[in-house]
Amino acid sequence: MDVAFNATALLSPLTGIGQYSHHLAMGLSQVGDVNVNFFYGSGWSPKVRSNPLPKVAMLKTWVHWLLPNSYDVARMLQQRQFSKGVEKARPDIYHEPNFLAYRFDRPSVITVHDLSWIRYPEMHPTARVKSMNKYFQPGLDRASLIMTDSEFVKRELIEVFGVKPERIRPVLLGVEASFHPRSVEKTRAVMSANQLTHGQYIIAVGTLEPRKNLSVVLRAFMQLSSPLRNRFPLVLVGMKGWHTSALEKQMAPLIAAGEIRMLGYLSREDLAAVLAGATALVYPSIYEGFGLPPLEAMACGVPVITSNVSSIPEVVGDTGVLLDPQDVDGFTRAMELLITSPDVRATMAARALERSRQFSWAQCVSETVDAYKFVLRSS
Repeated sequence: MDVAFNATALLSPLTGIGQYSHHLAMGLSQVGDVNVNFFYGSGWSPKVRSNPLPKVAMLKTWVHWLLPNSYDVARMLQQRQFSKGVEKARPDIYHEPNFLAYRFDRPSVITVHDLSWIRYPEMHPTARVKSMNKYFQPGLDRASLIMTDSEFVKRELIEVFGVKPERIRPVLLGVEASFHPRSVEKTRAVMSANQLTHGQYIIAVGTLEPRKNLSVVLRAFMQLSSPLRNRFPLVLVGMKGWHTSALEKQMAPLIAAGEIRMLGYLSREDLAAVLAGATALVYPSIYEGFGLPPLEAMACGVPVITSNVSSIPEVVGDTGVLLDPQDVDGFTRAMELLITSPDVRATMAARALERSRQFSWAQCVSETVDAYKFVLRSS
């Protein structure tokens, strides 16, 4: 079958949706009876792009600030290029892996990762909420089949948009092989480069944005005793997002004291090593459609302290500490427990590692191809 695949998410540094698009694109390229043509906004290619465009995130921010309607203009131009490409190639099916589907008059699949801009609009930039509200539902209504990252998102679509259950197919995400347990020796280079000590830090991973709820991590961490904070600093990994000024002000004294380390955006290999060397991952997100960082930590044999809401329990199961995302005292107690109780930590780590083996990108790709075939048969 010939598949048109929107790969514009690969042009920016890869966060959650970018990772999904990347691993799906790579997997589909290796399926013998699937021929994929990737759309990159201004043109098409049969190849999966391996590197993001330099400084594209910064450029987008400036463009949106200077031109308030820039997204609508870009969308119109991209639709034109997309339509030209599909008219020429005549693909059997179109997959939109990133919410907002282009107009397409043949069978299509759309992946919906969450409805966070509807549930928590105040946690997103206003322009993004406006664009999502304008372009999402028309694509949703046109789709032959809707894929979701979890059963939770399926329930959300049924509740919010009244989508019939038979139109929705949950396909769980995976974790790549680079995320695995590592010895002190195997992490030594990355530990040295980032001035960390294997097994002696708490880690939080995610874009610095309100939905990730990092203020709760900071407040919980600050309640630990000074000796524990000094021995087990809090390491933050992720790009700077939006509405971060209050968070940065809160972090400033802890950064100055060396109790918080800001590593920014890391390569996948470095992220895997930094995760594998952590005492625990803290992930108090308010709302997730799946939640890759907890799964990646689990695959590294690292216990997870996380939220008990949205899709996260589907991923973590009973292997981690699941708490109300606003339970600051609970997060403090959990961090202290895992820092001071190596036996508890080892037991949780082993259970987390075992559960992580239920998730794979190969399975995600296989189920996605099955979804394409189902749509084509139905059509």
